Amino acid sequence: MQIKLRNPNIIMKLSRLGSFHQSKLSFLRSFLDEFRDWDYSNDLFDLDENGYGTAIYSFKKKNRVYSLICFANKINNHERSDRVIATKWDAAFTLYDGVPTKEDIERLKNEVPKQEVGRLSYKELTLSRANKSLRVFDHVVASLSEGKQPDLDLLGKVGYLYRTTAVYGSGKFGLADRFRIKDREEINGPFRLEMMLVYLVRQFTFDQVNHVAKFKNPKKAVKLDPEICKSLGIGNSTGLGMAPFIVNHPTLLNNWILCREKALKKIRETKNVQKDQYDLFKKSLKNSVKNITSWNTESEYQKKKINSLLQNVKKTLNFLETKFSFDIEYPFNKIYLWLEKETCDECIEYVVSIMMEPFDEIIKPLVSEMSSDEEKYFNIPTQKTVEDLKNIIENRYTDILKIDFNKKENIKNFWFISRNKEEPRYSNRFEEAGSELEQPLAIARDIKKLYEQLNFFKNNLKIDKFLSKHPSSRHVVRRAFIIDKFPYAEIQDNTIAENVVPVDMLRLKLSFFGALKFDPRSDKWLRICMFQGAPLPNELKDYDQQWVYNFSNEII
Repeated sequence: MQIKLRNPNIIMKLSRLGSFHQSKLSFLRSFLDEFRDWDYSNDLFDLDENGYGTAIYSFKKKNRVYSLICFANKINNHERSDRVIATKWDAAFTLYDGVPTKEDIERLKNEVPKQEVGRLSYKELTLSRANKSLRVFDHVVASLSEGKQPDLDLLGKVGYLYRTTAVYGSGKFGLADRFRIKDREEINGPFRLEMMLVYLVRQFTFDQVNHVAKFKNPKKAVKLDPEICKSLGIGNSTGLGMAPFIVNHPTLLNNWILCREKALKKIRETKNVQKDQYDLFKKSLKNSVKNITSWNTESEYQKKKINSLLQNVKKTLNFLETKFSFDIEYPFNKIYLWLEKETCDECIEYVVSIMMEPFDEIIKPLVSEMSSDEEKYFNIPTQKTVEDLKNIIENRYTDILKIDFNKKENIKNFWFISRNKEEPRYSNRFEEAGSELEQPLAIARDIKKLYEQLNFFKNNLKIDKFLSKHPSSRHVVRRAFIIDKFPYAEIQDNTIAENVVPVDMLRLKLSFFGALKFDPRSDKWLRICMFQGAPLPNELKDYDQQWVYNFSNEII
């Protein structure tokens, strides 16, 4: 049986993209799988009694070594900020290519805590910083120093000891350019080194609280229970800075979505499913209910989505238990068609993610297809004609062409870079000044404008001639030719409309990172947790692949 890939005009709507969840394709999970047979070690732990100093962690295999260098710093409470414009953090990190010398450590001790204004070299691969969740960190230290484990209710409400405020890579601030390392087999998946940094930072946070507690009360202190460690992740506050990325990297976005769609297609086309496969699927889905019921947020918007998801997942489980048998051909196709008919977008995409759990033979080959050599597709095929371009727009932007951009509600917002905050922002063009500084992120409007311009030219006119008349359309002409080859490259929605929910764009990207428990603080920023429930580094050689569903939520 041949199943068609799902229609981009449906899947690439923001409401659908904002319903995506982590899966075996997510970067943090494929990172763990790739590095499970590497040797992990803590090579240096030179912290004072207050937990300030330097630590180094590494992954080693044959002649390859990646070393995370951590600098824990003393800052005043009023200096602690998650803003990009902050200048001090509780800790700063860099992932070093190889084994750092004493000279390297001294050099980096002066540069890494400065972050954006520091100077790094090609030997440094990624850069990050993080702040303590102060009430949780201090509470854990106080509890451990008294010989007892911390309050699990408090840990459950937060889920982490530290939260990162940025993770940089690919040539920023002097870091190694991507071309230097892109051919290394172990980092073939997107953002793999960034995932390594965050994962090792998580371990540092556990070692730091144990260290400080021990100094506080050497005779009585105990270590944080390993099961509690596993139930904690690394937090992150993510604002609109992440949204432009998925617009500005169309071929990369396509490859992420396309791999997910290919996986679903192949699973639906699986004629006969083995008992151990459908048992694993049902077990993961059933266990995942604990994730949903322990998902904390104060956002009414998110609470409604969580409640709807919970009810629909329970409905799905009931269907599987009472009205469905896997002893049929193409069982996952039947389940998918039922989901589309009986549940909501959030539940459909949630279950699609869990469908991947039993199918390593389908998922693993796709992981290596999720990167993109974007420069290969940058050049515009100027030998093409106006007619070629119009046909692409008519076929690939069907719904976009229906939007009336003369209506205020369809052009209400604009994207710009805040001079004060140094971050992307999103404002009402009819109430706020600055729309003349608008960033080129309103692709739907620009596509419609391009199509209207094309109608004034002869169909056989070459694209280079057209661009000589309309050079400002170059960016959107390029996108149209890209989407002709990459059908999932474009959000099929108007990103400046009155009813757009920007947090959907953030959630899309974060789901591919592998984030859990999205907690919107507005429609423009949210908090997440990474690696919550993941195995600890010393457990990687033999760990539960379904940890994301099976970890003991009852602990917290």
